Amino acid sequence: MRRYVGTRIATMFGVLMVTLLITIALVGSNMDTILKQGVVFQVRSEITENPAIAKSFSSVEEFEAFIQAQIDNRVQVLGLDEPWYSPQRIGVTMYKIMLLDFGHATFLTSDEGSSDVRDILLEKLPRTILLFTTATIIISVVGIFLGAFASSKVGSVMDRITSSFAIISSSFPVWWIGMLMIFLFAFTYQIFPARATPDISSSDPAYIGSLLYHMTLPLITIVMIGFGSWAYLVRNFMVGIMQEDFIMAKKTIGIKQKKIIYTHALKNAAPPIITILALSLSGSLGGAIITEAVFDWPGMGRLYFEAITVMDLPVIIGATYLLTVFFLISIFIADLLYGYFDPRVRTGQ
Repeated sequence: MRRYVGTRIATMFGVLMVTLLITIALVGSNMDTILKQGVVFQVRSEITENPAIAKSFSSVEEFEAFIQAQIDNRVQVLGLDEPWYSPQRIGVTMYKIMLLDFGHATFLTSDEGSSDVRDILLEKLPRTILLFTTATIIISVVGIFLGAFASSKVGSVMDRITSSFAIISSSFPVWWIGMLMIFLFAFTYQIFPARATPDISSSDPAYIGSLLYHMTLPLITIVMIGFGSWAYLVRNFMVGIMQEDFIMAKKTIGIKQKKIIYTHALKNAAPPIITILALSLSGSLGGAIITEAVFDWPGMGRLYFEAITVMDLPVIIGATYLLTVFFLISIFIADLLYGYFDPRVRTGQ
């Protein structure tokens, strides 16, 4: 098991490094320009805040030469005089990113006014995790039990309803269902707010309660769209297992149907279910852009959308890194659980 875990950790780390390298290569030249512009802005701002510096020069040319010298010195100190594709620059950039040092955002800020990308990401990430982890847990629990129940009654009314609902719910895009839910429950009946962003400050003691209330409508929408597909997938996994000889033997010796379904059969279907659960959780965090944009949920998805809109590259790189890390962690946990439920995986058989 230790060798299996070590191999998976090494593989995940390699994938993370390749992802970082590709991201840096895609935005490297633009990022270099933005960083140098940031240095110019920072140096001029510092000099402007101290009028005594400008008064110490007899001409504008000398003053501009002094500013340019300060800019050149700052660029050299930061290593920006080297091309972005040099090994030293790429190595330093990857090291800083791994330490969550993404620099400062070009346009965006946190709710508290900070332009530090780390502050912005750590402010938005818990909200996305709260919404989509809660939705995934509800979807998986309902879908697993409903799918397991449908697999024991193949061809019944319940089985046909589950299959039909899965097809129907999967056919509609989340943004369209989201707009209908907003129109119905926010404008027609006015049960929930149209915007999922609370109107009060995050420092207010009532903010958490307000956030949970605003989360209700997007949560209902995500669960309604997702649990049918989950039930259908679990049903298909379970149908084959219910025909196995060991299941037939347990039926023969008189074990109750519910115990056979939810204990023996479901345990044997656990490995593929765990894999889909991990992919669903990580995929929901990465695919939250449309959902959060529709409901105006103040999380990573909406932040990603805003960063892409204004081409705020430090935020884009930071968000990509964090989502990649969460994706790899979820896959790693799924691999460990897969190896636990199926020893053949960790032994390579």
